[in-house]
Amino acid sequence: MVKSDLIKTIQTQVGVSPFTAKAVVDEVINQITTALANGDEVTLRGLGVFKTKRKSQRMGRNPKTGETVKVPATKVPKFSAAKALKDAVK
Repeated sequence: MVKSDLIKTIQTQVGVSPFTAKAVVDEVINQITTALANGDEVTLRGLGVFKTKRKSQRMGRNPKTGETVKVPATKVPKFSAAKALKDAVK
């Protein structure tokens, strides 16, 4: 399923216009992104938890030249699935 499929499904199931369904999906994604950028966790019961993880600085290798380069520390998004989601997928 891609974003457009999700929008069509919401439009059909809820009975709203395509514009409204797209606006809802876009706003949910925007709010999750904003919360993660601010360092907050987003918990959706039955789905899981979105949070950020800190990756420390490390040494890497340029595959083209073989030279060693420093990879800076960064924050990356992480998703942990809820038990209900894991059970539904089994």
